[in-house]
Amino acid sequence: MDILIVEGKHDYERIKRLFPNLLIITTNGSETSENTINLIKEYAKNNEIIIFTDPDYPGERIRKKIKNICPKAKEVFINKNKCISKNKKKVGVEHASDKDILEALSDIKNTNINKRYDLKTLINLGLALDNDSKLKREYLANKLNIGKPNVKTLINRLNSFNIDINKVKEILDDYGCES
Repeated sequence: MDILIVEGKHDYERIKRLFPNLLIITTNGSETSENTINLIKEYAKNNEIIIFTDPDYPGERIRKKIKNICPKAKEVFINKNKCISKNKKKVGVEHASDKDILEALSDIKNTNINKRYDLKTLINLGLALDNDSKLKREYLANKLNIGKPNVKTLINRLNSFNIDINKVKEILDDYGCES
């Protein structure tokens, strides 16, 4: 059985409406209780854990915390532009359309520990230490739907999700062509 981890009750309610039979655990924000951590650990023994947090700093902190206790957890990402509140003051899964939530959940990333990428590789690809490397990383991450990562996180995600280097090069070849 799949267990979906989300941040709060509004995320829970939005996804539960789309998937009434899905087991969903809320972390109740970035200060995840020890009871919730223990519950996730217990479920992870016999179930697939899927992390679906907001595309912001607290969401990344929660994702990292869950990945530390469940390294094989699968991950779902949603583009920040697709989950901004109507008043443009908040970002979160709860603000995304049903279509965007379904699209995100159809692209679950499996974790696979693979050490193909390192800092030197990212430098060679222009994804680190270049004037526009941050923009290139954001472009690549958006095309791959893996969240908005810094250099270290990008290395981890490219390796974890076993993303082919030729796919990365192909996407980077298109960088700057889409204006």
